[in-house]
Amino acid sequence: MDNADDGRFETRAIHAGQDPDEETGALMTPIYANSTYEQDAPGRDRGYEYSRTGNPTRSDLEANLAALEGGEFGRAFSSGMGSINTVLNLLSAGDHVVTGDDVYGGTHRIFTQVYEEYDLEFSFVDTTDPAAVREAMRPETELLWVETPTNPLMRVVDVAAMADIAHENDALCAVDNTFATPYLQRPLEHGADVVSHSLTKYLGGHSDVVGGALITDDAELDERIGFYQNSVGATPSPFDCFLVLRGTKTLPVRMDRHCENARHLAAWLQGQPCVDRVYYPGLESHPSHDLAARQMDDFGGMLSVELDATLEEASTVVSETEVFTLAESLGGVESLIEQPAAMTHAAIPPEEREEIGLSDGLIRISVGIEHADDLENDLRQAFAAAGLV
Repeated sequence: MDNADDGRFETRAIHAGQDPDEETGALMTPIYANSTYEQDAPGRDRGYEYSRTGNPTRSDLEANLAALEGGEFGRAFSSGMGSINTVLNLLSAGDHVVTGDDVYGGTHRIFTQVYEEYDLEFSFVDTTDPAAVREAMRPETELLWVETPTNPLMRVVDVAAMADIAHENDALCAVDNTFATPYLQRPLEHGADVVSHSLTKYLGGHSDVVGGALITDDAELDERIGFYQNSVGATPSPFDCFLVLRGTKTLPVRMDRHCENARHLAAWLQGQPCVDRVYYPGLESHPSHDLAARQMDDFGGMLSVELDATLEEASTVVSETEVFTLAESLGGVESLIEQPAAMTHAAIPPEEREEIGLSDGLIRISVGIEHADDLENDLRQAFAAAGLV
């Protein structure tokens, strides 16, 4: 479609980077399931030479993702961790990274258990507090890594403030935008240098593919990312790229329902006697609600709930649901529920979890697109099964 990249988000989601096949007219991007490509002469290819380096299906996905984030360049990876790893590949021994104290457990693990072994140093601070972030910066700080909303406490971080602090210190500002998606939030518009995604989540949207992505406006930075993408080889298969392209087409309509259902459940949960606190940026009681309203177009489909419950009682709640599925991950059309202390964030030491407020009674909910009343009723009966009502 001509000028698809200039259309509104819903139009870009369906058309950006994806023209019908010139030879056959096929509407959907073909799955180019090949590893190598014929060359017209030694060293003279037709844009592709080897599928780790580049593949037409992947190219369409990368163009689509860049258009959705409002960036110039996109790179796809075989997992979200592959994209995070590639950002860390940009650093050198002795460099310092400032990041949030409420990051995804896998991010915490790769920072502390992998890259600290290679003489990178990490400072975990409250990124909702710009003064704390500024104080943590050092002359050797090369990267400020931000999640917003954070996982699982749903803190909202001021991306523009973080980008300013990073750039004042000649550091990169990278933002994990997995929870919000580009439909709700576009960090490049607020000054971030690079945006990271787990394509496994909302962008894929159907719990059937694993992938990651990095998007930037900086041609030099993209060239460096592309070097490591090719050299390390954590690239997605053509079929996986095809699945994510299928997912991005329906991202806007899915996110509208995710947000609608999450607002419904958050409001209902606030009134339940067994609930101490609901973490959802769409609630006016959320400490960063005003920031979220300015920075995001809606408040997302993720929420966390602090139960007045023991570890065992909270475990019963997540185990006794019938519509919700007890599972890690998030962002699919089906609703998922989990207990971070025992599942996604078990890699974080208990004393660190307690320090940041990640208690044994916390449950995290990925609100799907089922009927909201059925989701509410399912939680009600799970609370009863745990003896909380």
